[in-house]
Amino acid sequence: MDATALAVLADHGIDGGAHVARQLNENMLRSAELVLVLEKRHVATIVQSAPQVSGKVFMLGKWQGDRNIPDPYRQHRVAFEHVYDLIDDAISSWVERLQ
Repeated sequence: MDATALAVLADHGIDGGAHVARQLNENMLRSAELVLVLEKRHVATIVQSAPQVSGKVFMLGKWQGDRNIPDPYRQHRVAFEHVYDLIDDAISSWVERLQ
């Protein structure tokens, strides 16, 4: 994981050191109850490649008007902090609805 991302997570009390990125595959999609993505193009890509999972693929920012959440890769720390706030807000909205 990017050092800036790790630092922003650490500032919020989260240890991201064990995170390992994985390529999404059809088995992962089939076994998931809910698939949350950051951008509308992610929804389209997943639904196109695995239409049988379309009913469980949603934007993380669904409850904020299907808000896209940008990838801060190769940007300054302020971009990572902004994206952290967007993700935190979106997750809080999902938690409220899933409880």
